[in-house]
Amino acid sequence: MSDLLSIGSSGVSAYRSALAAIGENVANAETPGYSRREVNLRQATNAGSQSPIYREALLFSGVEANSIERAWDAFRAADARYSAAAASRAETRKQWLTAAETALADGPTGVGSLLGNFFNAAVSASATPDERLGRAAILQALEQAAGAIRTTAESLTRVAEGISQSAYLDVQGLNDELEALAKVNTALRQAAKGGTAIAAMLDERDRLVDAIAKRIDVTVAVAENGTVALTLARATGVALIDPTSRALVTLTEASDGRLSLELQANGTTVPLPATGGSLAALVDVAASTADKRRELDSIAADFAADLNAWSSQGVDQNGNPGADLLAITTGAISLRVLTSDPTTVAAASADGTPNGNLLALTSLRADGGAETRWAAMVAAQSQALAAARSEADAAAIRRDNSFAARDEITGIDLDREAAELVRFQQAYNGAAKVLQIARETIQAIMDIL
Repeated sequence: MSDLLSIGSSGVSAYRSALAAIGENVANAETPGYSRREVNLRQATNAGSQSPIYREALLFSGVEANSIERAWDAFRAADARYSAAAASRAETRKQWLTAAETALADGPTGVGSLLGNFFNAAVSASATPDERLGRAAILQALEQAAGAIRTTAESLTRVAEGISQSAYLDVQGLNDELEALAKVNTALRQAAKGGTAIAAMLDERDRLVDAIAKRIDVTVAVAENGTVALTLARATGVALIDPTSRALVTLTEASDGRLSLELQANGTTVPLPATGGSLAALVDVAASTADKRRELDSIAADFAADLNAWSSQGVDQNGNPGADLLAITTGAISLRVLTSDPTTVAAASADGTPNGNLLALTSLRADGGAETRWAAMVAAQSQALAAARSEADAAAIRRDNSFAARDEITGIDLDREAAELVRFQQAYNGAAKVLQIARETIQAIMDIL
């Protein structure tokens, strides 16, 4: 009877653990990073007597909960991390290229349209060069064009500042996640295998690895005890974390807004050439935004120089040589008109033709002028944004598919859990029935005695 009691007791204990695991799965069905748990059952061992003077007895040992298994597929997990890094990079690029596209607004109040208005005002004034109204219209159009250039420069500066701030927050988040992962590694080295505690630690480990992979593309190596080492993907010897230590990621911003990443470990600092994740995208868009700001500065400086040179070749309404109309000191953001007096517009040419210099102004609209260079910059930006949108859409689809494939293994199917719940409930009831029969049998024997 003691065997029967032991068998029933082992069944009740084992199936209680199995039911608890199912309950845990159901409770965490929507918990991010949670992987399905399953209790591994095995026949309990109970060796018979090996003494030569006793006959071998038939022994039944019941069942025992050997360990808690955590559903996982290393290949699908790695694919999900890779696709998440690619999607994060593509989405971040699209976000900031969209912001740059907005800054380079080319509508009716954009730089291109207002530069065109300025040249058109000069053409209109050339028909009646002595009229004050036409000259005033030229200066008004010039003020609007210069203002649009300044506004665009300010907008691009804000975009660059936003990229920089986002990158600093990403680096801070990355370092926090690396520190947390180092603590998980320490806990995993000390944890006993097969329990609920280590399963929860592995969930937290993989959640942190996934978060890190969204920021920077990494290669993951898992040790037998569950600890992980992270190295930069497609780079040799650049380790972010190993089972016993971690590195520190730092961000450096150049004067023009370009960003670079570095890795500090063991007293040395090395470049960190990110190839994936949001940080790689931020470094990339910071460089492209710096290029746009530099090009806009060049357009503004050349436009000011060309217009001032044009003015110096003519004669204003007072009979004086044309003075400078524009000034620029620290890039496009400092471009300003120097006069509001219509009489200072050098409409006449040096030979005395009243509209000769105004007619010559159209030469500034040739290839290489401010208008064509602006149009080329806007077109290049539009093409880059269109490509980024297509890449982001494709990367998002691939990420969703890879996550769905991983969730087929690690995710919680409530229908399946409900079926398992019924199955183990029946097994639990059966084990309890064994205990009941054992108790009744013992009671019957006691009654006889």
